[in-house]
Amino acid sequence: MVAPSVLQNCTKIPGPNPGYDTGSPAGGTTVTPGKLELDLSLPDNSALKNAGGSRLVQNVIVINTGGTFSVLSNACTHAGCTVDYNSRSGDIECPCHGSVFSISGSIIQGPATSALRSYPSNLAGNILTITL
Repeated sequence: MVAPSVLQNCTKIPGPNPGYDTGSPAGGTTVTPGKLELDLSLPDNSALKNAGGSRLVQNVIVINTGGTFSVLSNACTHAGCTVDYNSRSGDIECPCHGSVFSISGSIIQGPATSALRSYPSNLAGNILTITL
């Protein structure tokens, strides 16, 4: 008798590199090798105008931290699951195994043992440029 496995293993699931997602970028996003540009004046990026607002684009989470932006990989460093920003708690959470990260990417709670990868960004006018 063979029983199907209902438990998720902890094997890292490889994914595309940030900026090279197989899907089309959403409106207000320009993707070039090594760079993302978000036009904050466009409706698709409106959440980023307010402190605590966030957006997932091309495998990175962009969070308005109230004057600056935090840009982090959306892949958990434990097993590669997709993490998400919880605006209520102000943390980034992994639904697979419970890791929690701060908006700077540092570990708050394991099992992850390394921080989320962060990316530099620069705001000039309404254009947020992220270097990947």
